[in-house]
Amino acid sequence: MERIVGVKAPSFNMAIAKGDGSGFDRISLEDFKDKWLVMFFYPLDFTFVCPTEITGYSKQYSAFKELGAEVIGISIDSEHSHKAWINSELGKLNFPLASDLTKSVSRDYGVLIEEEGIALRGLFIIDPQGIVRYSVVHDLNVGRSVEETIRVLKALKTGGLCPVDWTEGDALL
Repeated sequence: MERIVGVKAPSFNMAIAKGDGSGFDRISLEDFKDKWLVMFFYPLDFTFVCPTEITGYSKQYSAFKELGAEVIGISIDSEHSHKAWINSELGKLNFPLASDLTKSVSRDYGVLIEEEGIALRGLFIIDPQGIVRYSVVHDLNVGRSVEETIRVLKALKTGGLCPVDWTEGDALL
């Protein structure tokens, strides 16, 4: 697999279900020009760990907005499945869920499990110039930490050298 951190983010154009469950739209990487973007891949709608992550990111959405970042969740499900899930047990969200039905975006970001046709739990932070600054990919069974994502975003925004366990207000190296 090619390196993704420190290089131009792979372009995308995907259908989305709006987070409020009201309908559909499309998004592309170009829509986030001059903004920070936190995008996370999850395996499937209507599963067990995924809703805990998605609602966790939604609850902290204002913290991302305060940092000048947008958030999108992505799976290989259709935008219709996303909308149905939002309007049933998942509930309203503060960001959209994108459909990677063709699996091309999951493949481009190196998170597709080809033999299963689903994405690993991949998280990417893309800077306002479209460069991937952070990537973490892990097993399907473990949910991500929203607080760690916020901490890393804050660290990246400093533009400085942040030591282990750095938190906002700590000295830079």
